[in-house]
Amino acid sequence: MRFTSASLFLIPWKVIAMKILRWACLSTEETLKRFQQTRLKGFEQPLVYEKATLSLKPAVATDRLIPAQRYVLQEDLDFVLRLHDFFKAQDIDIFALEGALLFWIADENGAEDGPIPLCPPLIETETLENGEGIWLINDGMHRVAAARALGKPIHIILADGVDPRFPYYARPLSAGWEDVATLEALPDGFQKKTYRDPENYKALFRDFNAVFPGIQKQRKKSNPESFKA
Repeated sequence: MRFTSASLFLIPWKVIAMKILRWACLSTEETLKRFQQTRLKGFEQPLVYEKATLSLKPAVATDRLIPAQRYVLQEDLDFVLRLHDFFKAQDIDIFALEGALLFWIADENGAEDGPIPLCPPLIETETLENGEGIWLINDGMHRVAAARALGKPIHIILADGVDPRFPYYARPLSAGWEDVATLEALPDGFQKKTYRDPENYKALFRDFNAVFPGIQKQRKKSNPESFKA
């Protein structure tokens, strides 16, 4: 792990100014090793990537990455873009990470808080009913969307050969990025995704927070009431 210190950087996050104190870069090997330990939320919490191959794929065109999520939040896009600007000044391209980037901030009381993880997006291979193979965005929707906004390719972590009993919990959007809305906030009743099992969709959640605490941000519960989100 490589550590570096930093100067003041202000961004709108947690409704406070963020001061990035230091950061650390994990190797590809260590990052993949952590993701390999990801468990499901349900089904007795198996290692979802136990039978899969995880690998780093550099400079992937964002058009190749298929979303399952129908929205991105403008605030979160701005956050990623400001991180891009800050780390670019430190000769780090957050869209070309070869492993996880961890950073620490000063909270409102000046105490150190973190690490906050920034990883290459986690993508899973999936075969559609027509036999077409796609790369489905699992974690990192806003990072991919921010790269698209800048017209940049992005390094990803690809999970290939995931146990077919445990597919990603939401289906790919039929029109891809054309179905993705940019929102200031999630409206009540907004259907975020099309779930494979609306009655028990959380069972197929990948618990990335257990291997990279803080990587999965809690969102407003805005799904239709029938989804019990």
